[in-house]
Amino acid sequence: MRETLQPGLTGEFEFVVPAAKTVPQLYPEAPEFQAMPEVFATGFMVGLIEWTCIRALMPHLDWPREQSVGTHVDLSHTAATPPGFTVKVRVRLEEKEGRKLKFSVEAHDGVDLICQGTHERFVIDAAKFNAKVAEKASGRG
Repeated sequence: MRETLQPGLTGEFEFVVPAAKTVPQLYPEAPEFQAMPEVFATGFMVGLIEWTCIRALMPHLDWPREQSVGTHVDLSHTAATPPGFTVKVRVRLEEKEGRKLKFSVEAHDGVDLICQGTHERFVIDAAKFNAKVAEKASGRG
């Protein structure tokens, strides 16, 4: 981590919601989801927030050796967003405790504030992390 990784760091990202990121597409194999409205899915919104945080952090890490993984989300999803709308996500690093990072987040679709909350991430050494995952996977059989 570079010394520039400090609370106060901000990031913004805009994303045009395609039909492929709506609720029926979240789990196409789930018939229950197929009956749901075609609006931006909460699961994809969480991913968009993670993406925004990753982009904000990249210049402050020794990328790709250092990366970050999501460890906690506490988010509202208060308004529906149809496909074709542009969602703008804003994140701000509020706390840094060693490698643990806590962001405040919000997202707006041009009409409504659709999300507010917090998201925590943890800075990892990618090689060590991937080795642990491989070890875990090899013990499965």
